[in-house]
Amino acid sequence: MSRMRRRLIRTWALTVAAWLFVLAVSFPLIWMLASSFKSPTEITAVPPRLLPDALYLGNYEALFAGDFWRWFMNSIIVASGTVVIVIVLGTLGAYSLTRFSYPGQKATSTAILFTYLFPSVLMLVPLFLIIVELRIMNTYWALILADMTFAMPFSLWLLRSYFLSVPLQVEEAAMVDGASRFACFFQIVLPQVMPGIISTGIFAFILAWDDYLFASVFTTTAEMKTLPVGIARYANELNAEWGILMAASVSVTVPVLVLFAFLQRRLLPDLNAGAVKA
Repeated sequence: MSRMRRRLIRTWALTVAAWLFVLAVSFPLIWMLASSFKSPTEITAVPPRLLPDALYLGNYEALFAGDFWRWFMNSIIVASGTVVIVIVLGTLGAYSLTRFSYPGQKATSTAILFTYLFPSVLMLVPLFLIIVELRIMNTYWALILADMTFAMPFSLWLLRSYFLSVPLQVEEAAMVDGASRFACFFQIVLPQVMPGIISTGIFAFILAWDDYLFASVFTTTAEMKTLPVGIARYANELNAEWGILMAASVSVTVPVLVLFAFLQRRLLPDLNAGAVKA
């Protein structure tokens, strides 16, 4: 067998293996989408079938007839607020850690990363006491504060690596030419670390979007429920409305997929830009 033929066979084998892997990883999403259009009898049919006999829209009608849009808006507000605060504070904090010298700088950087290792449930009681003391229980600020607490450490460390990849000499040369520190920050540094800011925003958005623990503890009324908490009402120890759950899961997943599709062209080419130094 010639070398060219062996290479062709190896290429085809790797391609088939890659597609089989993608299919295996994507199968739960495919099943979720197909099940959202199945009637209750089809979902529980034995043996199960992947595709429905006919498109059944009753699951989506029941979902949207309830409080889904209210939960959706609550999640959008909480996730967006978390993203804005994390990006602003994380960007300023990362710039400080990489551009200024002060006692305990390295220890601070290490301690910030270690705080991300604590499980969120361990911080539930302290955060609850703080939120009660601030009198923001059952408000958007309570959820934003809780989500920000756990998004900030990793985001700050991620942004720090991106800021380290920007040569300090570029800023020094600009300041020698008369540029101010603020001008260097906004006009020179920020454009170069934009992939890191986008990555940080996506991370903070997904963390806040998927949060169930804090949203279930820090909200006490039906009007303040977010999507994870609201959707959980369709499943309990006695019954689970699988069709509506699948429709809700599809509706929750779509915004994240749209976000990735919108940002991937800006993000993917420079994804490794912040990994030059650490």
